[in-house]
Amino acid sequence: MPQARDEPLHAPSRTPQDVSPEPIQPILELRGLEKRYGPVLALKPSSLAFEPGEVHAIVGENGAGKSTLIKLLTGVIRRSGGEILWQGKPVELATPQEAIDHGINAVHQEVVLCRHLSVAANIFLGDEHVRFGLLRKRDMNRDAQRILDDLGFQLPADVELGSLTIGQQQLVATARASLRGTRFLIFDEPTAYLTRQEAAQLFTLIRRLKGEGVTIVYISHRMEEVFELADRVSVLRDGLLVGTRPIGETDEAELVAMMINRSLEQIYHKETVPLGAPLIEAQSLSGTGFSDVSLTVRAGEIVGLYGLIGAGRSEFALSLFGRNPKTGGQILWKGQPVDIGTERRAIDLGIALAPESRRDQGLALNLPIGLNLNLPIYRRLTRGITISSRAESEHAERQIRNLAIKTPSPRSLASSMSGGNQQKIVIGKWLNHGAELFIFDEPTVGVDVGTKAEIYRLFGELLKNGAGILLISSYLPEVYELADTLHVFRAGRLVGTSAFHEGTHEDILTQAIGV
Repeated sequence: MPQARDEPLHAPSRTPQDVSPEPIQPILELRGLEKRYGPVLALKPSSLAFEPGEVHAIVGENGAGKSTLIKLLTGVIRRSGGEILWQGKPVELATPQEAIDHGINAVHQEVVLCRHLSVAANIFLGDEHVRFGLLRKRDMNRDAQRILDDLGFQLPADVELGSLTIGQQQLVATARASLRGTRFLIFDEPTAYLTRQEAAQLFTLIRRLKGEGVTIVYISHRMEEVFELADRVSVLRDGLLVGTRPIGETDEAELVAMMINRSLEQIYHKETVPLGAPLIEAQSLSGTGFSDVSLTVRAGEIVGLYGLIGAGRSEFALSLFGRNPKTGGQILWKGQPVDIGTERRAIDLGIALAPESRRDQGLALNLPIGLNLNLPIYRRLTRGITISSRAESEHAERQIRNLAIKTPSPRSLASSMSGGNQQKIVIGKWLNHGAELFIFDEPTVGVDVGTKAEIYRLFGELLKNGAGILLISSYLPEVYELADTLHVFRAGRLVGTSAFHEGTHEDILTQAIGV
């Protein structure tokens, strides 16, 4: 009997390429998620899916909505609208405990552990080893040390957390988060305070967790890390998700343009300013952590200090600022020998320090922005025993306006500001003072590319007004693109000096590492 259909009796076999892959069910999906504070939409309706076992980077300027998203996913705040699905099922994520119960954890840029407790106690915080009502410290130390060693973190478990560097504390926070049944782990600027070696240890752990099926959300302003680690990257701008790209289908220029509507070439703003007379000269200066350092900073000049963390750069700068005493050599200020034995003496000369840890050393976080901006000049604002409220307000508002500090009021607390705006406050208080030499120690840690561009342009304004800048940075492109003279530190000594764009990144890294 003839076949009653037109297709052949034997259909051709299908090759594997013809078979569509099974769609991957997201571990977490956001559908129209939004967060509203009164009339302000901090996060506009956004839909995004995170796949199991992927590293998903999220980038955007400060204030773009990244922190709001983290708080929503970790149950710190509740959403105003939209839906969150965990493995295809709606969830509330109304409390931090609910998020943890699902396996959602976060490692924050600012360490939120107990500095007065041991490393082991922090790792097992809330899950302590107890027997007959007694804490088993020895067992906790032993188990914590085994965990740290297994993760590749070269840290002691039995020391007080506060005795470690900020970067080491960050690794302890990471160890704690990775042990709590984590299936979805958020890293918020995790390498801001890490050395190169510590960052390498962290990257190894991230790849290991990814291999175990853990989903990683990686938030960073450092584009090279995004391209090294991520499978996909999403961009937030002004509270709106503007796009998601597979990492192999985008580049840094596109991401920057999506983030700030500005080209990459506009970020590193380098002013060409005629150099003036020397402001400060260090002659064979020695102190704790450095020895026999000689260099000069002239008016209109950026002098960069590069090296690995612990190389002696910050210790040298703190000696110039009078915080740490020198043990040898001398300092000249405008050609005259000076003894800078105290910070007050440095400030009176016209030296300003924007320290590495702006939250711990540069700001009074629980005080208003206006008060922070005026801190160095209150003697100038005082008539008898009374502070002139008019002068106080005028000085604060001028810096807020000139530096484009995003705040509804000078009375807002400094702690409520983003990292970039906090850095502007630190800079603004010294502009109020009228300093002539600015020491910037890691000035762009934790700030986005747009704010970096604003800070770099501010550098240019300082130079044109006759100031000099001593720029300390662990981010080589920053000092390479900005410094008129670049000095490399290693093991407390100057091991290399080059003019602007003289030598290569590889040459400078070789000097810093010593290979």
